[in-house]
Amino acid sequence: MKLSIKKISITAMLFVSATGTLMAQIGKPFIHDPSTIMESDGKYYTFGTGSGGLISEDGWTWNGGGVRPGGGAAPDAIKIGDRYLIAYGSTGGGLGGGHDGKINTMWNKTLDPNSPDFKYTEPIVVAESKNMEDNDAIDPGLLLDPTDGRLWLSYGTYFGNIRLIELDPKTGDRVKGNEALDIAIDCEATDLEYRDGWYYLLGTHGTCCDGSNSTYNIVVGRSKKVTGPYLDNMGRDMLRGGGKMVISSGGGRVNGAGHFGRTVLEDGVEKVSLHYEADLDQGGRSVLAIKPLLWKNGWPVAGENIKDGTYEIESERRGYGLELVVDFVRMPRTARGFGAAAANEPIVPVPSQQLSDVINTWPTGNINVRIGDYIGRPHQKWTITAVPEASGFFGTPSYKIIIAGTERALAATADAELVTVPKFTGAPEQLWRIDQLTDGTYRIMPKVVPNSNKKLALISIGDSTPTLGEFDMNSDNSKWNFKAD
Repeated sequence: MKLSIKKISITAMLFVSATGTLMAQIGKPFIHDPSTIMESDGKYYTFGTGSGGLISEDGWTWNGGGVRPGGGAAPDAIKIGDRYLIAYGSTGGGLGGGHDGKINTMWNKTLDPNSPDFKYTEPIVVAESKNMEDNDAIDPGLLLDPTDGRLWLSYGTYFGNIRLIELDPKTGDRVKGNEALDIAIDCEATDLEYRDGWYYLLGTHGTCCDGSNSTYNIVVGRSKKVTGPYLDNMGRDMLRGGGKMVISSGGGRVNGAGHFGRTVLEDGVEKVSLHYEADLDQGGRSVLAIKPLLWKNGWPVAGENIKDGTYEIESERRGYGLELVVDFVRMPRTARGFGAAAANEPIVPVPSQQLSDVINTWPTGNINVRIGDYIGRPHQKWTITAVPEASGFFGTPSYKIIIAGTERALAATADAELVTVPKFTGAPEQLWRIDQLTDGTYRIMPKVVPNSNKKLALISIGDSTPTLGEFDMNSDNSKWNFKAD
């Protein structure tokens, strides 16, 4: 975080845009420089520059209320055992007109300020920068190495090098005698991640803290060793300015993507949290955003939540589409001329089959669903719409899924099967969670299966047979694609 450019307001609110195309957190997610999101006592927390933070019951609607003493800037958080370690920068980043900074760590048993166990330990200084040295001690990022249990912290801004130090995972203090290593330049707000034998260094590049003019974007390099060197996809060392794009500055009505945080919800379901420096629909304020995190050829890539629209819902298993179980209504057979004479026949476009052509042949009550060859007929077209006023999920709203042009809604049954009901009522069994998976396909889950506490997903148990069952990331039966109509 480079506050030397311009100190901006830290209050922001992010809604679904008026067009319904921007899927972002709702409530009052006022934050700048958010930490990695932590779950504690059934709620989600993230902390930002200043002393506060955000709390969410479901990961979709965020409001103020998180507490982190010490002020300062750009914290990060990690859970180690049954405690939470918070790291943050005090001074530095151009605060007070200089770059003398300190990185502090402190512990808490819970992040819930209403818990009797809520009490932060006194902060410990683990790194500092002095006298305009070639580093600015601010913007910490934490990694507990899953391979050996060692704890690492990266820090720094554009003013000098990004540095790496080792901390004691029991105390949060710096390992005695540990020397800082330079691992990158030309970025800030770094984050360290480990996946499949690789260490990843995520850095925020571009300009910060200039509202709608900010060009913040997130880049990455990787290494087989936590100490580097971190190279990008072209082999350029981040210590020489390399970095592969992960999340671009923005587009549409938001810009300035920075402060990467990774949350692994379960196998195949990962999210990236960040802030946008400016949401133009919210007065250019800095706002929290959560996106799906994909991995392509070993590199992290930001995905997107499904946007409102009409789609084919395609099974990854075979490529067939989800459809109503109704009688097939044939279109008029058109002449198929051959030879020289046919070449001179007038070409008259054949109109597509319309809902009005077939809806009177459908039953009026509940209609089951199946999977079949997709040819763009009305019983195969599904309109997906976010229902932001319903409680959502981590980084995603609840959705309704209806047959295009009708109110006929997809719903889960008490038998853990699928049906369409004549009208969408907002009942929980008619609300759906849609997560983009790490391979780019999607998981579709009902919010509630009536009379069941099981967490089930839409799966294909045969080429033509959909049902609800346990999600399996390793099976194409559990994966779906959305193809715009």
